[in-house]
Amino acid sequence: MSIAKLDSLELAFLDEGEGVPVLLIHGFASTRQMNWVYPGWVKALTGAGYRVIAHDNRGHGQSSKFYQEDEYSLDLMANDTISLLDHLDISHCHLMGFSMGARISARLAHKWPERFTKIVFGGNGYGMVRGNGEWAPAVRDAMLAGRLDEVTDPRGNAFRTFAEQTKGDLKALAACIMGMRAATPESMFEEISQPVLVAVGTDDDVSGSPQKLTALLQNGKYLPIPGRDHMRSVGDKVYIKGVLEFLSD
Repeated sequence: MSIAKLDSLELAFLDEGEGVPVLLIHGFASTRQMNWVYPGWVKALTGAGYRVIAHDNRGHGQSSKFYQEDEYSLDLMANDTISLLDHLDISHCHLMGFSMGARISARLAHKWPERFTKIVFGGNGYGMVRGNGEWAPAVRDAMLAGRLDEVTDPRGNAFRTFAEQTKGDLKALAACIMGMRAATPESMFEEISQPVLVAVGTDDDVSGSPQKLTALLQNGKYLPIPGRDHMRSVGDKVYIKGVLEFLSD
């Protein structure tokens, strides 16, 4: 593990392999290890000749924690990512984000198009346009509950269970889920010109329509991950194979 000291925060990250760099951004309540190392992504990408960079977002893993909602937003986390790339002297790379990481990736692709060659939105579809404002309070309350068995909301229970598995800082995650509620307008996706792969499980009931999101993109392609829901699509072989093919085209 390495630590990048960036202004008011520290980001824990990994940097492995050689070749064209690929930046990976994990989902809410996850970590670089849980999202990318354990499911085999780092091994697959470095084995295919890529340099892989993956960090813990603020409030997650071994990076700095904050406890106020205004210390989290998609734009702040996108800025953190650019600061990390500057720290590593990486001018451009491929980009893949999963779930919340896809939402951050959309901001990156739109604001800094010259820095990202090919982009993968994993585990998120048209839900990025809707935002998470409707269900964020339930997840916040789940994070702040005294015990898991007190959480009755299904989505809140699922995220609290996952956060406990990743040993997340529950108070930081409660602030994060509220701070990054902002929706991403359709126009932002319409203006993204790079090749984009939208990879979503066919049983995913969290992400929203991947087809509808793909239709907004100038150069989008949909990769269905058969029989997988939101959580179980992360390390699916179809997903990994499809991304490697997309990056190599």
